[in-house]
Amino acid sequence: MRTSLIALAAAATLATGIAQAETASYAIDPTHTFVTFEIGHFGAAVNRGRFDKKEGSVQFDRAGKTGKVEISFDATSINTGTPAFDKHLQSADLFNAAQHPKISFASDKFVFNGDKVSEVSGQLTLLGKTGPVTFKANQFNCYQSPMLKREVCGGDFEAVIDRTQWGMNYGVEWGFAKNVRLIAQIEAVKQ
Repeated sequence: MRTSLIALAAAATLATGIAQAETASYAIDPTHTFVTFEIGHFGAAVNRGRFDKKEGSVQFDRAGKTGKVEISFDATSINTGTPAFDKHLQSADLFNAAQHPKISFASDKFVFNGDKVSEVSGQLTLLGKTGPVTFKANQFNCYQSPMLKREVCGGDFEAVIDRTQWGMNYGVEWGFAKNVRLIAQIEAVKQ
């Protein structure tokens, strides 16, 4: 009996080591990674913008169906195509980029549908406040890049947040929308 328990413990330890060995590290490819935001403007139009400076990493174990993402965006790199609007978005009224230049997302859960990631849940830090957000995957795939000669994994994700949960209240009393749609297209290169 004792021999069986020792053998079982050894097998469990070996299995744990094998599972950990399958976790791969990926670096965010900034040329194929963007986070954009959309917010309604009095029901007449939709304002859109993106963050041009970003960095991050992904830990991904396809066989174990686990993962971890850490990505950050520079609030001073907001780009709407209109410099005056960018400046207002960066002001203390909205993103307060001078005091809170970094926006970050750290995942704590990957959900799979078969072999594909279907959603990623984690914590969004914005304006110095942290709260839960779940991004649903519109698509997800891993492929062998013919240019990089390495595996690349990525997808197109989206979430809707209530910006007031992070203290971004500007314009709500005038009828500006609270809900903001976040679209994250992310590709990461296996290291």
